Amino acid sequence: MLIDSATRSLHGAPDGFLHDAFVYRDDDEFVQQTSAFVRDGVAGGEAVLAALPPAGITKLRSALGSAADQVTFLDITTAGRNPARIIPLWRNLLDQHPGRPVRGIGEPAYPGRTAAEFAEATLHEALLNLAFENDGPFQLLCPYDASMATPAVAETHAGCFDRSATERAFRTPLPGVPEYAERLDFGLAELADVRRWFTGRARLRGLPGSRIDDVALALHEICTNSIRFGGGRGTLWMWSEDGALVLEVADRGRIDDLLVGRVLPPVDSLGGRGVWLANQLCDLVQIRSGAGFTQVRLHTRLD
Repeated sequence: MLIDSATRSLHGAPDGFLHDAFVYRDDDEFVQQTSAFVRDGVAGGEAVLAALPPAGITKLRSALGSAADQVTFLDITTAGRNPARIIPLWRNLLDQHPGRPVRGIGEPAYPGRTAAEFAEATLHEALLNLAFENDGPFQLLCPYDASMATPAVAETHAGCFDRSATERAFRTPLPGVPEYAERLDFGLAELADVRRWFTGRARLRGLPGSRIDDVALALHEICTNSIRFGGGRGTLWMWSEDGALVLEVADRGRIDDLLVGRVLPPVDSLGGRGVWLANQLCDLVQIRSGAGFTQVRLHTRLD
């Protein structure tokens, strides 16, 4: 649930998954709440990980003193730049400590996010409840700068898991493609042309050469999925937005798994590995899918 920092109280480890948030208005509130939460976990012998922006890590480390040595810190602006990589981060922590209570602090919606990144951070928060609904004991606390807290944020920490609301968000189309976007329709016969089309235009738009091969591989995987699962054809758009190169692949398929790309599929599974790979190669991946449509939008920063 979303709790004002002045009224939050801390308790021992829950039996299952407890997903809370608090809004902080200044550094003092941030440090007060996060340090109390971490100290409670350390005192209880829990595994504790704090995934925060660098400034937050510095403040929390300083407040914890020697207790910081018992905490794992991760820069979320790197490890969680693409919010789809954060659920695997927490899953890995749970897998490393089977049967042991786990406590985490995660700030996915940190100040400086673009509008698209913030939208995915919010969806990620909702998907956490699905990903870990049967896990525990696991407490996750999500700090929000007051400038970033919205009604949508509050809904993702409402104290009970609303799968229908999460599914509605996943099945709501992304904002429309801008009129100035370049377009390429493709099928199996044109699949080889997609890479050439992308590579030439990406260079002209300033995508660093070191990133072109990575994004081309991600794009190939997503376009292949359109051919295999989306009716045999798809449409590719390209444009620049908020300092990033954006590619959208759209088709007439439907994705049923709301956690697609956030859970590594088994080797013998049909599909899903291409989306996982795209999440590792791109700075942001947005997926929406409903009745007769799927959109996969890949963002890669140009700087």
